[in-house]
Amino acid sequence: MARYTTLASAIAPVTGILLATCIAVQAQAPRPREPQPAGPVRPQGLTSAPRTAPPQPGAPPEPLPRPVRQAPAQPSQQRGHGRLFQPQDLGKLEGPDREAWQRPELIMDALGIGDGSVVADLGAGGGWFTVRLAKRVGPNGVVYAEDIQPQMIEAIQRRVQREGLRNVSTVLGAADHPSLPQARLDAALMVETIYEVEDRHSLLTNVRAALKPAGRLGIVEYRTDGGGPGPPPEQRLPAAQVIRAAETAGFRFVRQEQFLPYQYLLIFTR
Repeated sequence: MARYTTLASAIAPVTGILLATCIAVQAQAPRPREPQPAGPVRPQGLTSAPRTAPPQPGAPPEPLPRPVRQAPAQPSQQRGHGRLFQPQDLGKLEGPDREAWQRPELIMDALGIGDGSVVADLGAGGGWFTVRLAKRVGPNGVVYAEDIQPQMIEAIQRRVQREGLRNVSTVLGAADHPSLPQARLDAALMVETIYEVEDRHSLLTNVRAALKPAGRLGIVEYRTDGGGPGPPPEQRLPAAQVIRAAETAGFRFVRQEQFLPYQYLLIFTR
C-alpha cells in the first residue's frame, strides 16, 4: 500500500503539468468565428438610405441635408428682345373694338396687298392679322405667319385650323432673323412688333432680303403722344427713330399714313 501511495505521489505533479499545458494550448488556438446573421432581403429595384454610425457622445449633431431648389422660371425672353408679349396675355390684343381702331383693310390697301400676294406677318402673335391677310390674298396667295415664341406659333396654327385656311405657313423665327425665303415676298407687315426688338438693324436687313425687288414693308407702331391701347408712352418709338433704323438697313422710306387713330403706319420699299 505504501508503494502505491508513493507512486501516486510521483505521478501527481506530472499530471498537473500536462493538464496545465493542454489548457494553455487550447487558450492560444484561434476560436472559430460565429456565423453573422444575414441582412434583410430587399426586393429588387428598391433602395434605402445608407446607415450611418451612431453619433459619439458630446459630438455636434450632423447638419440636415439642404433641399434641392429649382431655379425660378424666367419670363419669355430671347436674345435681341428686351420685352416680349406674353402668350397668356393674348386676350389683350384682341378686344372687340380692335377692328374699329386697327383698320386692317386700310393697312392692306396702303401696302397694295391683294389676291395672289405673298406676304409675311412678322411678330404675328396669336394670328389676329394673319387670318385677315390670308382672306385678302385668297387661295392663290401665301401668308407667312412668323413669331419667335413657340406658344404663339401653336396659337396661330389652332386659329388657322378653326378658320379653315389653307394658305398660311407658320414660321418660328429668331429675334434677329425671321427665317423667311429669300426674295419671295410682295409685302411684309410688322404690327406693334419693332419696339420689342433690340437688334433692329439685323432684323430689318434680313426682312429686306426676303422681299422681292419691288417689295414693300409696312411698320405699325403706337404714336408717342399717348392715348388709346398699347404700351406706356416710355416704350413707344418715335416714327423718326423707326425710319432711321429702316434706312440704315437699306430700305427707302416712301410715306407715313395718318388714318390710324392711335398709331402711325410707315411704308418702305426694298
